[in-house]
Amino acid sequence: MRIAVCSLFALVPFAAACGGSTPAAEAPSEAAPPAASESSEPAPEAAETDAPKAAAGGVPKECTKKEGTCLPPRAFVQKLCQGSYPSVALYLFANHSPWARGYLRGKTKAWNASGGASDNGWLDFDEEVLVLAERKADTGGMQVSGAGAGYDAIRWDGSCVTLSSEEMTLDKPPSPKTAKVEWRFLDDNVQEALRKDSSVNEAFQARRKECKGATSGDVSLKCVKADQKLSDSIVSYLRGGAELPEPTKLPR
Repeated sequence: MRIAVCSLFALVPFAAACGGSTPAAEAPSEAAPPAASESSEPAPEAAETDAPKAAAGGVPKECTKKEGTCLPPRAFVQKLCQGSYPSVALYLFANHSPWARGYLRGKTKAWNASGGASDNGWLDFDEEVLVLAERKADTGGMQVSGAGAGYDAIRWDGSCVTLSSEEMTLDKPPSPKTAKVEWRFLDDNVQEALRKDSSVNEAFQARRKECKGATSGDVSLKCVKADQKLSDSIVSYLRGGAELPEPTKLPR
């Protein structure tokens, strides 16, 4: 297309010189508008092409498959569960996300089969988790009656866990529990967004007053309660439909 336009420009002065009716100086001004139009058209196409690339490294927002359990891309899950991204966990749990929720059938020991760190704690009965991946039962090629699939999931505190189908259900209990959200581990932009809510900010101020900057070790009972109240206020705020900005620290 560009070759044809250039050829046209090359012929215009030649035609003007032969005909003699149109001054040669006017030829560039007549040819200029098409050239400007051509140079301005590709800009929107370039922007549309770059948009998916920019979003590719961020937090996914669509299911990897149209039917069945809504799961994030496997490559993203592997990176997520090999590190620690508590702010990403909150972003995934926010109500606008489509990801499937799971709930613990009983108190369960936490472990991570994805190769990342595990907190070695316990998940509570009725604790809510976000389903990240489905695991097929490893029966060594044998058919085993009752052998079900397992799941990789993430807790509200950002830690990944591996659960069997017997340990988790997709049926929501009346009052789902959550792992405690640790404020000090959240990205600055996420903390700033959360404090825009009056309840969260009030709980934050109360915790700072009671704990006096302490994050662990020998703290008062009032500090422990204030810490838990801050976590509860964050969960309540997000479950109410609040949205968060994309965290600055992402799985890479």
